[in-house]
Amino acid sequence: MTAQEIAQDYLRTGRLGTLPDGHFIDGKALPPSHRKMESLDPGRAEAFAEFSLGDDTEMDRAIEAAERAAKHWRQVTPGERCRILNNVARVFRDNADRLSVIEVIDSGKTLAEAQGDVQSSARLFEYYAGAADKLDGRSVNLGSDYTAFTVREPVGVTGHIIPWNYPTSTFARGVAPALAAGCSVVAKPAETTPFTALIMAELLCEAGVPEGLVNVVTGLGSDVGAKMARDPRIKQLIFTGSVSTGVNVAQMAAPNVTRLTLELGGKSPLIAFEDADPEKVADGAYWAIFSNSGQICSAGSRLILHKSIRDEVLDILKARAAAIRVGHGLTSPDMGAINSELHLSRIKAHVDAAKARGANLLTGGDVTTDADTGKGWFFQPTILADLAPNDPAVQDEIFGPVLSVQNFETEDEAVALANGTEFGLIASVYTRDVGRSMRVASAMDCGQVSINDYWAGGLELPFGGNKKSGYGREKGWEGLDAYTKVKSITISNAS
Repeated sequence: MTAQEIAQDYLRTGRLGTLPDGHFIDGKALPPSHRKMESLDPGRAEAFAEFSLGDDTEMDRAIEAAERAAKHWRQVTPGERCRILNNVARVFRDNADRLSVIEVIDSGKTLAEAQGDVQSSARLFEYYAGAADKLDGRSVNLGSDYTAFTVREPVGVTGHIIPWNYPTSTFARGVAPALAAGCSVVAKPAETTPFTALIMAELLCEAGVPEGLVNVVTGLGSDVGAKMARDPRIKQLIFTGSVSTGVNVAQMAAPNVTRLTLELGGKSPLIAFEDADPEKVADGAYWAIFSNSGQICSAGSRLILHKSIRDEVLDILKARAAAIRVGHGLTSPDMGAINSELHLSRIKAHVDAAKARGANLLTGGDVTTDADTGKGWFFQPTILADLAPNDPAVQDEIFGPVLSVQNFETEDEAVALANGTEFGLIASVYTRDVGRSMRVASAMDCGQVSINDYWAGGLELPFGGNKKSGYGREKGWEGLDAYTKVKSITISNAS
């Protein structure tokens, strides 16, 4: 069945066929455990399936399986790893329709967004397949008395705590480089989006990934997530999520000196100077904040406008935001649902507080529902203008379709505003002045800067943040660094 056929069947019946409801450990989909939790469709605010709640026993089994598999996988030739990972990409594409629809119902995003996530997941496996046989060391010149060189070795078992906003592509961006480097994987998807990770693990085995190499345990972060973070057998831990949870994960992992990659929050700025094209700025800001209903760590949630173009940009942006149609992700809306009722209440609390402080509300500002069904968790596309640098709407990550607007007159003022939060994930600069664009890009304290665009680049570029946005990098060649350790070897040439 095509994605459209699967979607129509679900919208008509409320059923999605057979979904995995047990953990995936040692190459097998396990029967459901006695402890279960409902999974809710954010677009309908209704349960559509159940999944198992794991505990220490299941996590132990998963880590043991990963340890056994890692010993074999590190001996597999890089060329064979390359072949298998390319096959994974093919299998993902063959199952793209089913994966996409499940991600919509699990996460609340639109079908178009979910389809893009699945295709990028396949592309990640292709990219790292091409890297598997190129993880070389280097020779080091110590003079004629010695021969010295380095080798890159896999770290072993890696743990992956997957977020709910991009469950498919985040799973792939961690698992693909881990397998390419010769590591094994234990993953815990978010409680609100458990299913794509389970299905992808099954597909990995179908594509030829050896049993035990990729394991998925579903459950609560306070249970299986905490167990993973504290376990000394996990040699590299990758976490994507909020700052507060990331700090807790780091504290739990610290006694074992576990290696960490933390991709945390963001409050990313778009700076537009007086010579920028207002249409282009408005278009960039529109996609930067309203894609995935603003539920993106790298969302462009702050628009910093030169006063001379403020009104023109905001007039364009306000009209486009007011025309956005929200609805269930399978009905081709412009914007999908908020992932959970709890998160919807958090977004509303942020916006209500900003309105109470006297923020200039240009559009939106409240919860809403699917116009066709009257159901679901949705928030109106919202723009808050003319905010002070210390306003919570500027400083706090709202993680929803809420844009905060600030004004400036000088280049130094713009840089100060852009750097004026505790986050440093990405930024964007709109100007026709090449020299200015490079000065400002250099002055940004963040992990990635785009000029005259937003989210420029793709999986080939390293992604990660500075300050409280985390540390370490994913994607790109640098994404392999977390999964390898460097060993230096020196040979005496003395006779």
